[in-house]
This record gives sequence, C-alpha cells and structure tokens, in this order.
Amino acid sequence: MLDDFFSILAGQWQAAGLFVLVALSCVVAAALVQSGYHWLLYCSLFRYDRRVRKGKVVFQEERPSVSVIVCAKDEAENLERNLPEVLSQDYPDFEVIVVDDASGDETADVLTRLSSVYDNLRVRTVPAGAKFTSSKKFAVSLGIKAAKNDILLFTDADCRPASKLWISTMVRNFTPGVRIVLGYGAYESKKGLVSYAISYDTVTIAMQYLSCAVSGMPYMGVGRNLAYRKSFFLSTKGFSSHLDLQSGDDDLFVNEYADAGNTKVEISPLSVTVSGPKSTIWQWFVQKQRHLTTSVRYKPSSKAVLGCEMFSRALFYIAFVACMCTGNLIAVGIAVFLFIVRMVSHYVMVNKLSSVLGDRKFPCGLILLDIFIPFFNLAASLAPRKGERYKWK
Repeated sequence: MLDDFFSILAGQWQAAGLFVLVALSCVVAAALVQSGYHWLLYCSLFRYDRRVRKGKVVFQEERPSVSVIVCAKDEAENLERNLPEVLSQDYPDFEVIVVDDASGDETADVLTRLSSVYDNLRVRTVPAGAKFTSSKKFAVSLGIKAAKNDILLFTDADCRPASKLWISTMVRNFTPGVRIVLGYGAYESKKGLVSYAISYDTVTIAMQYLSCAVSGMPYMGVGRNLAYRKSFFLSTKGFSSHLDLQSGDDDLFVNEYADAGNTKVEISPLSVTVSGPKSTIWQWFVQKQRHLTTSVRYKPSSKAVLGCEMFSRALFYIAFVACMCTGNLIAVGIAVFLFIVRMVSHYVMVNKLSSVLGDRKFPCGLILLDIFIPFFNLAASLAPRKGERYKWK
C-alpha cells in the first residue's frame, strides 16, 4: 500500500505542469521570506527583552527633569479622566504641558480646575482662528517651545499611563548618545470584533516598528508614547519637511531623524500607555486613512522592509490557494504544511509580544485578521477622502 502511495506521488510529480510548479515555487519562496521576518527580525525583539531581564541592557540611573507634552482639541472628558494619571506619576521632577488647540468644549475649564490641584501642570493655548495645514504639529511645536526641560515625553489626551512608572521606564533609556525613545501605545481590551481587530493591528504594527528599531532600522514611532530630546528636535528641521500633511508629527519625524545609534525602545508593561479604541469600523477606517497618508513619505529603505513583508504575505496566500486548486497531491501537501508552519509561527510571535507588552492575547481569528487587515489598509489608502483637511486626532 505504501508503495502504491509513493507511486501515485511520483506520477503526480511527473504530471505536474507549469502552473503547479510556479504555484509551488511561489508558496515556498513566500514562506521562506515570511519565516525570515518571524524568526530573524521579530525574534530580535524577544532577544532584547531577555537581555533586559538579565540586566544586560544599560539604563541610566539618574532621573533628569522631564517635560510631558499633551496636545488636546475638544478633549474635556478625556482630560478629566486621564490627565490626573499623568500628573500623579511617581517621578521626582516633571512638568506636564497641555496645549489646548482652540477647543470649543469645556477643555479650558477642566484645565483650570486641574491647575488648582496640580502645581506641575502648565497650559498653553492655540489662538482661536489660527489656520495651519497641521494644527497638531503647531500645537506640538508650541509645547516643545514652552518646555523647560531637555527630555520631552509625548502622549495624547485620550491616553493614560498603564502604571505610575511610565515616565521612569521611558526616561531610563536616555543613556549617552540616545536622542529618541520609542514606546508602545495599547488600546483598551473592549468587547466586540472592532476592538479585537484594532488591538491585533496595533500589536502587529508594534512588532514591526519595535523589532526594526532593535535591529538598527528605526522607521516610526507613535505619538501616544514617544520621547526625544528638545535639543535634538531644535538641531534638526523638525516637522518642516512634512508640514503639508496633517499627520506625521510622530512617525515621519522618527523616520527622518532616527538611526541605529540614537534610538532605543522601551517594551516594559510599566511603560505602556492605553487609549480607547474606535467604536465602529467606519471610525477606524477614517483613522486609518489619516495614518496611511504618511507612509508614502517614508525613506526608501523603510518602504522596502514594509513592502517586502506585505508582498510576501499576499503572495503566500495567493500561491497557497493556487496550490490547493491544482489538485496535485505534492503541491497541496507542501502548501498545507507551510501554511500550518507559518500560522503557528505568527500565532506564537503575536501572542508572545502581547505577553511581553502586557496587552491582550489573541487565541482565535488570527488567520482571518491576517488576511483582512492588509485589504482593509489597501481600501483605506485608495478610498477617496472627503477633503484634504482632517481632524488631527
């Protein structure tokens, strides 16, 4: 019986046509590239985590003065809820600068009330009627100019630190030569498919940009949790190269000026910030549209790393389906084996990183999300936009 089976396989191989060979070659090649990302690039982040846990990563012991900058537009409710968590951090010397971007709600009243309770809160206001292509970047620049300290730590009004040691864990990375520190901004683990998908997307994006940074190829950061030196910002051109875009105060600045020598990452759960996810898929879609406007401005090297991953992933799924349609036992067997290996690897990587960062786990749905989100991103990037001006959040 076994001889008959091998005879069938031999016959299948001999009968394999060009389509079968091309489909099989594509699925194998794509699987190899995906394995490289999983076991070489992404694993660098877990190796870094082990080095941190073993005390092999050097952190500074000094606790320099810090300026935390929060930009807000119509964020009265979020500021009421989240700002006290920032203002009451366990850190010896820090100020919190909130830049009110001409809010039309009760933001000013909330800030006045909080200023009477916390003496480390300072407020700056963007004049009503001021017109800029990116009011967010103007607000950030205003906060930077007002900062008394060299180390700047940024977050958003709808974010709260996951611990009282957020400032401490982020700032400990500013050893000599370090100018930029990349952190992780998580989303609350709420019920529902939209929240689940947003959390998954956030973890996979973090897996890419944090592992690239650890490997000496930093290309982006998130404004929900980002730190850099004021002196470094002032020594560069800041946001000047992308003032025509609403977004980019975080990722484009990092993409332009970060390098292997001046950038570190912080992945301790104590350093994470948490914000509320969008409640509907349409709100998430619009948010994605705004975020994706910046990726076209990335350096060619950054585009190559991200593009190769997306292309190899798409090719893998397309070639897998093609192999399944051939009816060739060898092609089907190899494709199924590689599919299982790839998905197990992806499952392990995503959930291990979630554990490292203290984020939610993803016990199911990874295959569907892994297929859906690239198409979701493509649709968001190609869909017509209602005007070129967006809310900056």
